[in-house]
Amino acid sequence: MKFQVLGPVGMEAEDGTQVSPRPLKVRSLLAYLCTHHGEAVSSGRLIEALWSGTPPQTAATALHVYVSQLRKHLRALGLDAAALVTTQPPGYRLRLGGCDLDVHAFDRLLGTAREFRRAGEREKASESLGQAISLWRGQALEDLRGIPAFESIGRRLDERRSFAHEQRFELELELGNHQALVGEIRALLDSRSTWENLYAYLMVALYRSGRTTEALATYGRLRRNLVEDHGIEPAPRLQRLQHAILTHAPALDDCGADQLVGANAA
Repeated sequence: MKFQVLGPVGMEAEDGTQVSPRPLKVRSLLAYLCTHHGEAVSSGRLIEALWSGTPPQTAATALHVYVSQLRKHLRALGLDAAALVTTQPPGYRLRLGGCDLDVHAFDRLLGTAREFRRAGEREKASESLGQAISLWRGQALEDLRGIPAFESIGRRLDERRSFAHEQRFELELELGNHQALVGEIRALLDSRSTWENLYAYLMVALYRSGRTTEALATYGRLRRNLVEDHGIEPAPRLQRLQHAILTHAPALDDCGADQLVGANAA
């Protein structure tokens, strides 16, 4: 069984069937326990999250009912509910046992990529990052983002996916796979029109693909988005990268991607 929070909250059986609990409060309870797995979460924190700071007087009783419903759902799937969702003062704790959790798998793959990169095995590091990113099925906690506590948790998880994307793009550019990255980066920019580092990777990929005019147009698009929507100019590192492209600086071909996109791009 796999618990899922990297997208809509869910549970996936071994055959790929979705077997998630339907009631919103039960699904929210599962999501909060999953995102704090291995931790004893107090009843007070759970009540705060489930009722967004305005709990009814019966919240403590209702929480107990939702925990019972979650355990009943797990038992119906043939799982050891008592071992998975344990009562542990000051509240409850999710123990994965023989089950998996997608965000846990994501973190494992990021750790594997980090070790490969330290060992100089960039292709394997990029492959591990790609596997980690493939675990995502949309925004984290996508179906609960209207609830303040889950919006906050979801944003933090989404930032970790953004980090994984950036690490992978750096590696792919270092490996010389710039042409293959262009379409992939552009697809991400359709929903993240002011993600400055992403524009930087795209500019480098286009330039190294012999598409200097498009690289400069990419900078122009970013600048328009930032000026029109936020009244600010691109970060200095992006301005330096634009200048490097205009002057065909040798560093654009020789430096690693992290140097080009980082604060020392020149």
